[in-house]
Amino acid sequence: MLAGSIAVPRGPKGQTHTMPSAMNRRVLLRRRPVGTPRPDDFEVSESPIPSPHPGEILCRTLYLSIDPYMRGRMNEGRSYARSVELGQVMVGGTVSQVVESRHPGFASGDFVVGYDGWQAYAVSTGAGVRKLDPVQAPISTALGVLGMPGMTAYVGLLDIGQPAPGETVLVSAAAGAVGSVVGQIARIKGCHVVGIAGSKAKCDYAVSELGFDHCVDYRAQELLPALQAACPGGVDIYFDNVGGAALAAVLTLINRNARIPLCGLIAQYNAIELPSGPNLLPVLVSRALIKGFIVSDHGDRLAAFLGDCTRWLREGRLKYREDVVDGLEAAPAALIGVLEGRNFGKMLVSVLPDPTRPS
Repeated sequence: MLAGSIAVPRGPKGQTHTMPSAMNRRVLLRRRPVGTPRPDDFEVSESPIPSPHPGEILCRTLYLSIDPYMRGRMNEGRSYARSVELGQVMVGGTVSQVVESRHPGFASGDFVVGYDGWQAYAVSTGAGVRKLDPVQAPISTALGVLGMPGMTAYVGLLDIGQPAPGETVLVSAAAGAVGSVVGQIARIKGCHVVGIAGSKAKCDYAVSELGFDHCVDYRAQELLPALQAACPGGVDIYFDNVGGAALAAVLTLINRNARIPLCGLIAQYNAIELPSGPNLLPVLVSRALIKGFIVSDHGDRLAAFLGDCTRWLREGRLKYREDVVDGLEAAPAALIGVLEGRNFGKMLVSVLPDPTRPS
């Protein structure tokens, strides 16, 4: 049980409510997984809540983002970002509220998006932290449709895919946080949009709610014939979130000068041995472009992304779905579920109560 309390502002009028405060609850990486992560690869720990020094802010975490890239951070070895050390807090994007500020750019009560990881409280210098306005959009969207996943979709599709009206855009993991935004932006740009997802419910959602033209359930249908039927004119842009068998099938359907934004490789994240690769001869024959990208390299696109996607969200042209679980202790199971495709929409952990939501 936690003891003690701390008063924090509740919304723009400054009302307060009391939260447990004596200890900071954290989830640490206990050991490096082999294959699929297990719950005992993580450890829940308590430590004193830190105090901010001059130039720092203390934040309490309201929402924790759960994303497939986290699996790679659990491994040792070279990658595009540093691994989590054993015994350290797992990394992750967060939406938080400032509890105490000793920083001139932030005030107590501000809502912010940052990268505080799997813990209830964290101290930050403010670097990479952005203020949120709950009047503009629900603050949780800063981790999904108006956050890193949404910007990944925006940059990958528009800058690498460069869609033109009438082209066929195919996206894997179509009901996920990235894929769902890719399909909707492609539709806004006048494209024929086809998704790949892992259940009838997800495919129905992509078509009926998000406006995809077709969505293929890869668990229920033989993938290549289903894609041939859904993309009779071939594929101009394939936004790939999974790699593996899906990529191998799609390569047989790509058109000349096709573009393939390579965003993720979920199919192999838990693999002990790398799967055999697809035949890349069609890439050569079709003069296709495959380009891997990491959204953190594209900070210059943030303003355009927020401007466009916030407007589309308000206009009802961009929709989103959140899959929220309660309690920091649920984070390991949530990540395991994301890697197995069990989430439906953007996976979030509700760490502490959100004062902007009606009680």
